[in-house]
Amino acid sequence: MATPDKVAAVEEMTEKFRNSNAAVVTAYTGLSVAQLKELRRSLGDNAQYRVVKNTLTKIAAKEAGVTTLDEFLTGSTAVAFVTGDPVEAAKGLRDFAKTNPALELKGGVLDGKALSADEIKKLADLESREVLLSKLAGGMKASMAKAAATFQAPLTKFVRTADALRAKQDEQGGAGTPAPAEAAE
Repeated sequence: MATPDKVAAVEEMTEKFRNSNAAVVTAYTGLSVAQLKELRRSLGDNAQYRVVKNTLTKIAAKEAGVTTLDEFLTGSTAVAFVTGDPVEAAKGLRDFAKTNPALELKGGVLDGKALSADEIKKLADLESREVLLSKLAGGMKASMAKAAATFQAPLTKFVRTADALRAKQDEQGGAGTPAPAEAAE
């Protein structure tokens, strides 16, 4: 029979899975309490890092509709529940693992898709969402400027040609084109 503590833990993790953009499963054996605290602090508001029991995590993930994590839930396990930018959380975990080799990325899930440890590292290599959006905006602005210049040149040329024709007709006194008063006679 399940104890009330275990039921509450499963319910809490189920909500974390439902409310997260991503979840990254790690092995943490060999990290001190101080190092785990440092890792949590480095993730900031972007993610919550929690040491979990594998059996309870499997139940919570299943209840939340996440079916791709079972293979990663072995041994000492902790999960980073990402509520912010998944790229920033992946960078934080990757960078922490570089300086603390005891932290091992096992795998995870992003928007329902399973991620291997290598895919999480590739995700960490991406630029942040803000940088990517600013690059997209800059590219669109440059494309619009180029398109405007492409259409502006023919229009400018047409206006200049029409103005030159008008000026030439004015110089010739309107030769070839009857004046409105002459046409009435």
